[in-house]
Amino acid sequence: MFDFSGRVVIVTGAAGSLGSAIARAFQSAGAKLTLVDRADGRLQQIFPEMADSPDFFFANSIDLTQADAVQAMVDGTLDHFGQIDVLVNVAGGYRAGTPVHETPIETWDFMLNFNARSVFLTSGVVIPQMLEREYCRIVSVGARVAMRSRANMAAYSVSKAAVVRLTESMSAELEGTGVYVNCILPRTIDTPANRQAMPNADYSRWTKPEAIAEVIMFLTSESACILTGAAIPV
Repeated sequence: MFDFSGRVVIVTGAAGSLGSAIARAFQSAGAKLTLVDRADGRLQQIFPEMADSPDFFFANSIDLTQADAVQAMVDGTLDHFGQIDVLVNVAGGYRAGTPVHETPIETWDFMLNFNARSVFLTSGVVIPQMLEREYCRIVSVGARVAMRSRANMAAYSVSKAAVVRLTESMSAELEGTGVYVNCILPRTIDTPANRQAMPNADYSRWTKPEAIAEVIMFLTSESACILTGAAIPV
């Protein structure tokens, strides 16, 4: 059992299936949480038991592709808790693939912004706060296709490959500071949205969000104190 008592954790995309599983895992481990979502009021619906607790801060209506919104979320976290120890970059998405020559520029820009720009901006604002502390962790959610793409997945796989390269760069830049940066590379995650999109799939082969949450808990714990710059398949 991991103990995150006294730690402040930011989880982006916290209203999604994976983000909510990660948030509840950290809650069970005693962490104080900033939960981030782009919608207004969705966090209160999903986490009603947290809404009135000083141990949790809801950052609603945050567009993580906009620098001013990210800064406002981080400032709100610092005003509420006074520190940031862990950042989990979960927010992201997927749009059904097309061949490169048929992919609209709007889809390309959406994937790069939603999956890569969000990690770039959020990590960039959080890191200066982390450098003031002795123990900090960043974990981002990539995808297995970041390492080897497939047909009709160029925009998505490139955006997730950017997450891996960001992880490697940040890890090298922050060596010796106490800030450790890693990412995970899931295959298909067992979520209601994926089941609806692929009703004939073998769900038993998909990864449960709760299992991924356990990996992220390890990567952000003191047990992973020598692990940085890794892209870990899950």
